[in-house]
Amino acid sequence: MSPDTPDPERAADRTDAPGGSDHPTADHPAAAGRGRPVWIALGAALVLTGLGAPLGLLWAAVAPGTPVLKTAGGAIYATPQPEQPIAADGWFSLLGLGFGVLAACALWFLLRRRGPMELFAGALGGLGAALVAWQLGRRVGLGTYHRLLATAPDGTPFTKPADLRAGGVDWFLHVPVPYGDLLLPAFGVAVTYTLLAGWSRWPSLRPEPDGDGPPVGPELSSAPGEPPAH
Repeated sequence: MSPDTPDPERAADRTDAPGGSDHPTADHPAAAGRGRPVWIALGAALVLTGLGAPLGLLWAAVAPGTPVLKTAGGAIYATPQPEQPIAADGWFSLLGLGFGVLAACALWFLLRRRGPMELFAGALGGLGAALVAWQLGRRVGLGTYHRLLATAPDGTPFTKPADLRAGGVDWFLHVPVPYGDLLLPAFGVAVTYTLLAGWSRWPSLRPEPDGDGPPVGPELSSAPGEPPAH
């Protein structure tokens, strides 16, 4: 058999030999590492969701409460058209957008891997953070409000805690769908991360070697007497 003729027995031996196949198997490290970016993205989404707790406490601290009066039929606004509910929505919107921008920058500069999966994880984490911030922030002082509403005499003035009027969760086909202000943190993450990717000077979205190291492979010379070119 000539050297140029393939030997089927040798080919079979190479295929059956350990490490002879180029396709990764379940035991191959490359196959085991495929799920690692997914877990990192999920972890980033969970971390962002957990950061919704301090965001909600900050919102409850800066958003003004609405003055109300106790009546026989319940609580009514102390003024006909209070501005405090609008201010609460505005503070939540500003804080949510700022949170989204900072979260996108953190994902971009702290994670080694960049791409659509990280963008989706950031948007998901921003939405989760908004839900946590809303539910936690609106409950700060809510117990005192209900106690005064139940026990205070008529005509007693007190304050209703901040809540959202331009955002919440609606039900569509028995599925909870957030809307309004709750979408702003995820929107801030998506826009900021997309802009960072668009302005990146690396096609792979990750920093590449600058090429100043030693040459790899043979050196080429364009003409006799000239220094070799890398």
